[in-house]
Amino acid sequence: MMRLSGLGVAMVTPFNNDETVDYNALDNLTEQLIECHADFLCVLGTTAETPTLTSEEKRMIRQRVIGKNQGRLPILLGISSNCTRCVVETLKNEDLTGVDAVLVAVPYYNKPSQEGIYQHYKAISEASQLPVVMYNVPGRTGVNMTAETTLRLARDCANIVAVKEASGNKEQILEIVAKKPQGFDVLSGDDALTFELMQQGVIGVISVLGNAYPKEFAGMVHLLQQGKIADAEAWHKKFAALYQLLFVDGNPSGVKALMNLQAKVKNVLRLPLVPVRSTTADSLLREMEELG
Repeated sequence: MMRLSGLGVAMVTPFNNDETVDYNALDNLTEQLIECHADFLCVLGTTAETPTLTSEEKRMIRQRVIGKNQGRLPILLGISSNCTRCVVETLKNEDLTGVDAVLVAVPYYNKPSQEGIYQHYKAISEASQLPVVMYNVPGRTGVNMTAETTLRLARDCANIVAVKEASGNKEQILEIVAKKPQGFDVLSGDDALTFELMQQGVIGVISVLGNAYPKEFAGMVHLLQQGKIADAEAWHKKFAALYQLLFVDGNPSGVKALMNLQAKVKNVLRLPLVPVRSTTADSLLREMEELG
């Protein structure tokens, strides 16, 4: 089974001023992430503004990144929905050539019980020919997938290979790390917690900040993998302000503002998301200048 570790980047979707997808900027971002030693690419996750994309746009983005990547890095594709049947139909009907694993969030808005969450992932596991990474992000979905449910799925479904944990509950995350079966991995879903969690058995991160600072954040993650804690901590401290600033006005508003300052993408989002406030943009500029 595919094992994803190290730095995965939750790629943004660049837009032109008219809000059409900027495929040239997407090509450039893909190439930069590869050149800057990211370990895998997460395509069409939350940071990609996926709820605002049409089915055709999602298909085009997926194909564009796969084509540019040319098999150099593993591709983790987001296919989340709060309709289990829709995820299953995507797995059965879409051409997922070039995709190495799929990322599926806990169903949002419906607020299912723990048994409902279990049955959602069990149905997806049975329909999928690709490894499945679960995504627990209660701040967005409105419901937390408990450690008990995560571990039950890890034991019962061989092709569920990992969980992206963004609950912010370190006790819960470390319980999963301590009790997980062999072959099941835990990935951080929070940039700010990655330094701490990777010292305690989490094997990598699916990062937002990595869009803007792929080389530097990859460096920190790889130092942690090598056990060079003091060197990694130096980078962790440098990023401390950005960890907060990127999310104070929502994601990906923060990272797109920062990437715009770096001349990587236009500062364009689709409603209901809007650009960050001018005070946040000024703070991001100061942090960028301090980092060099």
